[in-house]
Amino acid sequence: MKTKLSDCLRPLLLGAALLAVTAQAQVRPLDRVVAIVDNDVVMQSQLDARLREVQQTIDKRGGSLPPADVLSQQVLERLIVENIQLQMGERSGIRISEEELSQAVGTIAQRNGLSLEQFREALARDGLSYADAREQIRREMIISRVRQRRVAERIQVTDQEVQNFLASDLGKMQLSEEFRLANILIPVSEGASSGEIQTAERQAREIYEQLRQGADFAQLAIARSASETALEGGEMGWRKAGQLPPPFDNLVSALAPGEVTEPVRTPGGFIILKLIEKRGGDTLVRDEVHVRHILLKPSEIRSEEDTRRLVERLYQRIQAGEDFAELARNFSEDPGSALNGGDLNWIDPNSLVPEFRDVMSNTPNGELSKPFKSPYGWHVLQVLGRRATDSSSELRQQQAANLLRNRKYEEELQTWLRQIRDEAYVEIKL
Repeated sequence: MKTKLSDCLRPLLLGAALLAVTAQAQVRPLDRVVAIVDNDVVMQSQLDARLREVQQTIDKRGGSLPPADVLSQQVLERLIVENIQLQMGERSGIRISEEELSQAVGTIAQRNGLSLEQFREALARDGLSYADAREQIRREMIISRVRQRRVAERIQVTDQEVQNFLASDLGKMQLSEEFRLANILIPVSEGASSGEIQTAERQAREIYEQLRQGADFAQLAIARSASETALEGGEMGWRKAGQLPPPFDNLVSALAPGEVTEPVRTPGGFIILKLIEKRGGDTLVRDEVHVRHILLKPSEIRSEEDTRRLVERLYQRIQAGEDFAELARNFSEDPGSALNGGDLNWIDPNSLVPEFRDVMSNTPNGELSKPFKSPYGWHVLQVLGRRATDSSSELRQQQAANLLRNRKYEEELQTWLRQIRDEAYVEIKL
């Protein structure tokens, strides 16, 4: 069964849906403002279009729709927060050029195995306007860059934090395990009174009890959650527990698929997480080859044929017993390895051009290859050894840094979104 293209597009955008355009024969009522947001507005037509799209998404998942007024409030809140970020982008001078936008659209089409014309046709079959699709992608690119400037660039991870994480039991475990999660957020504004906090906690507890009694998590997320992923049923995608702010890292690790955490107080409010499924846990192993080579390049002084004949003579001299390293130091034109006797050290075959990789893979340990050509010139190589190794220390440190950075980003993003919403002038006209 083929997946509709509109379903493939949604994960590529930051949770926002593409807007469908429905032709109508009858006269349409005049559009009206449903919310004033700082210096801009949200129109009824925008709200209606997004509501239709969200309803289609929920229907495809087989979920039940919450009451119309609840869904309308959730969708309007999403549009308001998006509008605030777009205005921030406008004030910051963030622009998406036509070339950048076309490249992004082309990338989406390519990921779906389509040409640009096929992409247009597929959008039309799904009832989507190509112009609206481009506009929504542009909006999401602006929002992404705003978040990069305002949130991601402020996130710092120190070497000590990385080392502490790698040394911890949690760090050792989370570098191999992954979790697919969903969340429900009951918000608490900054500076909220104790009564408001107690009310939010009581609401979170009520939702938790409903979940324990078998209520549908996605439906409750759509109806009650203030999280950015609420309209997707709370779906957050795959996360390492190390990406989650404490204490969720330990709580999620102890859950079985289908279970939920109790409500936990965070800076943004009370959060409930559901573990949908787990994956990973396998050791990361990669093959490496210890190889050395001599490279000769054709030039204006030395023709292609002369270069080939010279590498043939060097090959024969090595075969006759001359020292490979000495010949490499004297003749090789690879500046990165010539002084080391042509030694490339242990190297990942996937990092090499196909011509070099193929010859290397077919050369036994300790043996010399026959001369061959690559895009860089003429080579002769010798394989000194092969090994299968676990991910390098550098790779593990990079993974740990990414996990810690993502954890800080997720927490900071939710706090920042709540902050900009609280600070914006918003007047609801519904």
